[in-house]
Amino acid sequence: MIGRCACLALCLVGLLIAPSIARAQSMQPASLRLVLKGYDPVAYFTDGKPIQGKSEYEAVHDEARYRFASLQHLELFKADPDRYAPQYAGSCAAAITAGVKIEAEPEHWLIVDGKLFVFAGAAGVDKMRAHPAEMIAKGQENWKALADAPYR
Repeated sequence: MIGRCACLALCLVGLLIAPSIARAQSMQPASLRLVLKGYDPVAYFTDGKPIQGKSEYEAVHDEARYRFASLQHLELFKADPDRYAPQYAGSCAAAITAGVKIEAEPEHWLIVDGKLFVFAGAAGVDKMRAHPAEMIAKGQENWKALADAPYR
């Protein structure tokens, strides 16, 4: 009798915790978005150019994955992710300003006031250079509504 009760209790506990386990597994790092198409966000600041990151140097920040070219860059990012993470989670800053969320091309970038902005093309970089304050203000306003929107 005790064996049946114990077995039933274990089954009930299993049914209760199964959804939690499934949720945890669905949020594994491999299922998270890879920001900057795997380019190293720290390299823009330290090397002055985009450098492809390596899968062995990876970190999760704000429910997204970032890759780094070296252990040193990974450690710099972990120590201060807000300094190195691209604005708008690596979305095209010009598109965000226009109210659209698209992936940026890591080769098109600009650092303004110590913040990394990436763009889908060179025209976005030129536009940001010409009107940085306006674009940043509009982008921050639009990002509030676009942060959780899907990419186009």
